[in-house]
Amino acid sequence: MSQITDDCFAFGGPLLRADEALRIIAERTPAVTGQELRALAEAAGHALASDIRARSPSPPHDNAAVDGYAFRGEDLSADSETVLTVAGRAAAGHPHVEPVAGGQAVRIFTGAPMPRGADTVVMQEDIRLEGERLIVPPGLKAGANRRKRGEDITAGRTLLAAGRRIGPAELALAAAGGLDRLPVHRRASVAVVSTGDEITAAGSPLAPGSVYDANAPMLMAMLGRLGVEARHLGIVRDDRKATLEALAEAAEADLVITSGGASTGDEDHVRAAVAELGAVHLWRLAVKPGRPLAFGHVRGTAFVGLPGNPVAVMACFLMFVRPLIDRLEGAAPVPLRRWPVRAGFSATSKPDRLEWLRGTLSVKGGELVANRYPKQGSGIVHSLTDSDGLIEIPEEMTAIAEGDRLGFISFREALA
Repeated sequence: MSQITDDCFAFGGPLLRADEALRIIAERTPAVTGQELRALAEAAGHALASDIRARSPSPPHDNAAVDGYAFRGEDLSADSETVLTVAGRAAAGHPHVEPVAGGQAVRIFTGAPMPRGADTVVMQEDIRLEGERLIVPPGLKAGANRRKRGEDITAGRTLLAAGRRIGPAELALAAAGGLDRLPVHRRASVAVVSTGDEITAAGSPLAPGSVYDANAPMLMAMLGRLGVEARHLGIVRDDRKATLEALAEAAEADLVITSGGASTGDEDHVRAAVAELGAVHLWRLAVKPGRPLAFGHVRGTAFVGLPGNPVAVMACFLMFVRPLIDRLEGAAPVPLRRWPVRAGFSATSKPDRLEWLRGTLSVKGGELVANRYPKQGSGIVHSLTDSDGLIEIPEEMTAIAEGDRLGFISFREALA
């Protein structure tokens, strides 16, 4: 008698490891977006198209690190108080133009250029004023509290390498180096297509046997978080001709993403349509959730066929689509951080399969503990909002005991 299984991963045939899938995606995904010069205010989120070098040093001049008084270090007395005469004032943007003579001091504020001849600053909290006489206690070293020209950035230094994704810190560094425009790659355009006779747009009447399209708004939001130009081309019915037409239209973008229709069912036409219009480079991965993921090209445009279940869509987007978009945009992929956690549960896992469990975090004994969400079905959408992220179970791990070390991928960080 044949045995019925409730394991949707029991379908025969070879499955591709996740790391091998990422290797194939990397090899077959060159940067396709063009290059352009953008003002700093418009460069955030883009990837650098070439190395950038500083035009000027930072700071551009020696300056005071504290509020106090600037003077010549050679005037310091080694073992007794130093008496100086206050001869001027210097503030940021308002330098003291006269040179500082021996025995003189200039009132100075943080960031103000050091007056000519001065190389030392005493903090205002450490001095004593007697009329125009400034009393400096013993113990201060010559050169104290002075920031030197080019201490942070020297002119001509490489600030950032090609492929670096531009964020707030990168913009600050470029500006400090005197740059006002950056050579960057254009952001990618992405076409999203939902598939399936049973799929209905949210807000429309729900026919018997139909479900609302939860994947499209989630995908559009995740793509929006990444900053790409995304369009949802609607829902395509389970029809070969309609699928071919939709994919051909979508191929005008830099990346085509579909949800559903890439499995083994008779009404799943996406994979066959991609093969007809281009090529399928990989299909069916040794991962859970997300086994029926496909990657290929449609008329020269990169294509990713995501599963139909929302949990699998989010997991596969984070693990495979994010690095793919990085490569399309010429950005150096940054792996998702795996936070070290202790397992707060015990479980078993199939060998040679990478698995992601939704879970929540707590702190116990000063360590992060990950607890498995009780319902792990790929269609349990509320598990995404009730969880903090994904607990990663490596391929070689077949049994998880409470207290075992695992990696945890935070939704908040991954979707930032």
